[in-house]
Amino acid sequence: FMAVVLMVYYKLNHRHQNLFLLAASYFFYGSWDWRFTFLLIISTVVDFFVGQALHESKEQRRRKQLLTISVCVNLGILGFFKYFNFFNEELGKLYTAISSNTYSIQNLRLLLPMGISFYTFQTLSYTMDVYRGKRKAEKF
Repeated sequence: FMAVVLMVYYKLNHRHQNLFLLAASYFFYGSWDWRFTFLLIISTVVDFFVGQALHESKEQRRRKQLLTISVCVNLGILGFFKYFNFFNEELGKLYTAISSNTYSIQNLRLLLPMGISFYTFQTLSYTMDVYRGKRKAEKF
């Protein structure tokens, strides 16, 4: 896979190289489990557009709102996959302790996406760098 990607990469101009690497990365990640590719795409799209809006906005309140969107989306995805079952179990124990009723929300059979913490914090660092003015927003 890497040999093919490198051969194609060096045949393309710079603009197309980046798009090709993005597509190849999605393909590679999706070959493990295609369903999780959508999580990667959501993070990419949200942070791309948040980065664009941060670059264009000069109003501090708006910039904080945009950063909050990025943080909530990315940490929401991460938190759901890593911690839903833990908090669900603890809530069930608490509910059972204070109520005579049975807690009926079942744990989900979630498979933790490969590298979710890594790509979540990588994409958040991009958004935060744009917010702080340490880098310019990427262009399409």
